[in-house]
Amino acid sequence: MYSGINDFAIKLANVNGSGSASANGLIMQAIFRMGVPVSGKNLFPSNIQGLPTWYEIRVNKDGYTARALDYDLMIAMNAQTYERDVREVRSGGYILYDSSWPLDRKLIRDDVTYIGVPLAQMCNESFRESRERVLMKNIATAGVLIELLNIDGAVVQQLIEEKYGRKKGLQASNQKALKLGADYVREHFPCPLPFHLQTMDANSDKILIDGNTAAALGCVYAGATVAAWYPITPSTSTMDAFKAFCERYRKDKVTGENNYLILQAEDELAAIGMVIGASWNGARAFTSTAGPGISLMNELLGLAYYAEIPVVIIDVQRVGPSTGMPTRTQQGDLLECAYASHGDTKHILLFPANPAECFELAAKSFDLAERFQTPVFLLSDLDIGMNDWVTPKLTWDDSYRPDRGRVLSSVEIDELPKFFRYMPENGSNVAARTLPGVNPKGAFFTRGSGHTKYGDYTEMPDDYQEVMDRLLRKHKEAAAFVPAPVIEKRKGARTGVITIGGCDAAVREALDILADQGTPADYMRIRGFPFDEPVEAFIAAHDFCYVVEQNRDAQLRSLLILESSAPKEKLRSILSYGGFPLSASLVVEAVTSGVGVLEPAQA
Repeated sequence: MYSGINDFAIKLANVNGSGSASANGLIMQAIFRMGVPVSGKNLFPSNIQGLPTWYEIRVNKDGYTARALDYDLMIAMNAQTYERDVREVRSGGYILYDSSWPLDRKLIRDDVTYIGVPLAQMCNESFRESRERVLMKNIATAGVLIELLNIDGAVVQQLIEEKYGRKKGLQASNQKALKLGADYVREHFPCPLPFHLQTMDANSDKILIDGNTAAALGCVYAGATVAAWYPITPSTSTMDAFKAFCERYRKDKVTGENNYLILQAEDELAAIGMVIGASWNGARAFTSTAGPGISLMNELLGLAYYAEIPVVIIDVQRVGPSTGMPTRTQQGDLLECAYASHGDTKHILLFPANPAECFELAAKSFDLAERFQTPVFLLSDLDIGMNDWVTPKLTWDDSYRPDRGRVLSSVEIDELPKFFRYMPENGSNVAARTLPGVNPKGAFFTRGSGHTKYGDYTEMPDDYQEVMDRLLRKHKEAAAFVPAPVIEKRKGARTGVITIGGCDAAVREALDILADQGTPADYMRIRGFPFDEPVEAFIAAHDFCYVVEQNRDAQLRSLLILESSAPKEKLRSILSYGGFPLSASLVVEAVTSGVGVLEPAQA
């Protein structure tokens, strides 16, 4: 059975480094511009070239965007993975392959249709340079898909002109390759396929953007002017985007001078040190990294926590431990970030579920960091950060003013008999701070060693504990200020499903399927830590809750047990940690079977 009009999934199997990304992006953007809801997942290896890479495109008129596991059309362009790719096509589906070479008879299935197009042969005959032949083979494949899927050719031509308008040679080559593929398949096969595209108007209020770009833009809007980082997959594009935005919007209109500073450090230790120093001096500063970078930053994160210096860390999570799988997604840094550094530390965590929330919560991170004078972690992941998402247009309140927290001016300092850095007032657990050099009576240095509430050095237990107890109260106070959880209820539900971040799309779709099957469940997506009362109330209101997350050790469940009053027997884990984005079918299977733990998904 085919999925139908504007409801199908395709998978493009290729070799990393062959230039397939351009063709994949072309198809994805064309579908988006046709007004059809679409999602794309790039499953690529960590080496530069040679290993298998896949790109999955799911079209769904109802707007479901989670990863599909059954494909209506497989574009099999990598002989190394033919056997696996052929196996993943649903019964009744189609396989597009390069017929320049014969297909091994062992790969023939009776329940699928094969579409052979001599792509390599056509490109070898039509283009001179060897590299151009490889690149144009992917564009010719895109031409085939234009006909098979009824993609609007005018939209594709517009995209080609936008990308190569100033490079007439490349524009001509791309148009030629598109025509080669389209003409051949139209002459030899019925077009379009039974499942294909029809123009809709579902994207008029939406954009196509990745989470790293959206987070970088959120930092700009929040007023960030300093950033330091060490390149690491999958977060490097966050800083690339921030640099590009700053070059455009952070220049003095009169002098033309830059109003920003971006530093590539020698390692993650240096990067977080630079950010702490800039924040201490009053700048809104941040770093972007991944799990291994957080590991290296731990000691200085403890300094920022204990010295009470606002810091923002954007952690785009990937698979660990150690080097792990750098180009695969996971949610394995929750506990690492919640308690980063030695000794007793607790940090504020924010969990965006899509690029729109990366934009919103990146800005929120700076306000929280300065209000509570503490590190704040924005925990994205590779799927959110590096894949393109169809997202509502980003909106901004122009009346926004940064929440700088309690920062004393020179006049306010003068009115004090003496300034004490760690002496809170008016019942607050957050002490006022000063910026260095504002006033001789203010703070010029900070202290990472044992200190009293007056800022004096101490090794006395009572004095030390007094400061540490206030830091704990301050952390708990932040629970009322982190983003509230998203809670949705269904009639008759006695169980709940809890998740965070990039699991959202798959869990929402799974809940709809379960409801249709007569198994309704309520939903809560946690957006911040520390947990506030609504989180505990949701758990208490249900017989039990499934906790869906992408790591082996049930880190979200552990955090809920440690940091709330929820009894552990009420929380059942659904875990998927193979490195690929979560699929709704896996959640449905886990709930209906009651097993809970999922095996790693196939590529």
